[in-house]
Amino acid sequence: MSLAAQRPRLALFDLDHTLIPMDSDHGWGEFAIAMGWCDRTEFGRRNDEFFAHYQAGTLNVQDYVRFATEAIVQRGEQAAIAAHERFMRTVIHPAIKPQAVALVQSHLRAGDVVVITSATNEFVTRPIAAAFGVEHLLSTELERGADGWFTGEVKGLPNMREGKVTRMDAWLAARGLSWDTVESTFYSDSMNDVPLLERVNHPVATNPEPRLRALAQERGWRVLDLFTENT
Repeated sequence: MSLAAQRPRLALFDLDHTLIPMDSDHGWGEFAIAMGWCDRTEFGRRNDEFFAHYQAGTLNVQDYVRFATEAIVQRGEQAAIAAHERFMRTVIHPAIKPQAVALVQSHLRAGDVVVITSATNEFVTRPIAAAFGVEHLLSTELERGADGWFTGEVKGLPNMREGKVTRMDAWLAARGLSWDTVESTFYSDSMNDVPLLERVNHPVATNPEPRLRALAQERGWRVLDLFTENT
């Protein structure tokens, strides 16, 4: 048996445009508009603007999280959770493709520890991770106030760019592990995730944006087109 085969295996997945063919945070914003929780013109404009900054790697996460969670902070826990359940039924579940579920399940069946690591906040992402049957989620965490509900502020380090590596470092350390003691694979579509792709043993550019596809080809990384235009 090889040394690598004896080490715990980690399968790390980005979420948006990697496991689902959409951006869940942007989608939640559109859903909030449709519910009448936000002004369509102003919220839609700012939501699209923040999304463009994310794609360009220039997003200020603190500002975006305050903006993206304003409606759920104001509406309160009960209404927000009920709305998210409708979001899951009408938007997310139809977007979950069999090939994405099969990929995650293949790692779980192989005994790998599966982790979804997403820049999107925990309110949006935790039910999606559960829908994939994934226990371990690293996302941008939200501060809670004295009433136990979200304040709109980020708690700790946003799970984005280099922050994904730092958060994974801490996750591993908390389990008595390190990068040297695990065999790691990471699937992602985004240039924002290059720091973590560079850190793992097996980077997989998954449904990659054009810049990441070019980088993956240059470096000899595996490219996986999990979704096509029609699936």
